[in-house]
Amino acid sequence: AVRESALCQPPGAMSEAVAKESPEQDGEGGSRRSSWGLLVTAGVGGTLVALYAVVTPFVTPALRKVCLPFVPATATQIRNVLKMLENRSGPLVDIGSGDGRIVIAAAKKGFKAVGYELNPWLVWYSRYRAWRDGVHQNTKFYISDLWKVSFSHYRNVVVFGVPQMMPQLEKKLEEELECNARIIACRFPFPCWIPDHTTGDGIDTVWAYDLKHYRRYETKSLEITPETES
Repeated sequence: AVRESALCQPPGAMSEAVAKESPEQDGEGGSRRSSWGLLVTAGVGGTLVALYAVVTPFVTPALRKVCLPFVPATATQIRNVLKMLENRSGPLVDIGSGDGRIVIAAAKKGFKAVGYELNPWLVWYSRYRAWRDGVHQNTKFYISDLWKVSFSHYRNVVVFGVPQMMPQLEKKLEEELECNARIIACRFPFPCWIPDHTTGDGIDTVWAYDLKHYRRYETKSLEITPETES
């Protein structure tokens, strides 16, 4: 009966019926597509915002006197640093310790290792990594500006610096460290010191400086100073 009634309707009536139904169907489909589009957009946007919130504290440099961005040490750099620490003993400090991988690697070799880093997110992450790797008892990480810290009681110093900070840091370390200290520079050498040992190539190059050589020069200069007449 339904088929007959539909077939018996005049052509004009059929056209009007189809015309009335089509907009409603298109509207429903369009609204569904719009809803899905909004959901996808919201999901992608939320993911990007969450990713930005997590990653930004790690890759954005903290406020420093000299901008020192966080660039993780490569496995080759770590091996080269450990090579420069062979037959060495005493406390070690990593200036600008980042995510703590140098400090942790040194602790695994038996060093009492300390890291100074201004970015709190990196310090907390470093502490977690040290705990995860089972060396938290031999490591310490501090949230501190390197220019406000004295490194006088460290015998081994590791620096991942930038060219702008090296001259001033060179002067600071020479004034504070004992003559038996060794300073290991990664990526960029110190401007005035002549390295005692060098290893690696390109960005993995590591320079080692024994401060006793420079203190020896200071001692000699004092020895040849003319005595005042009595």
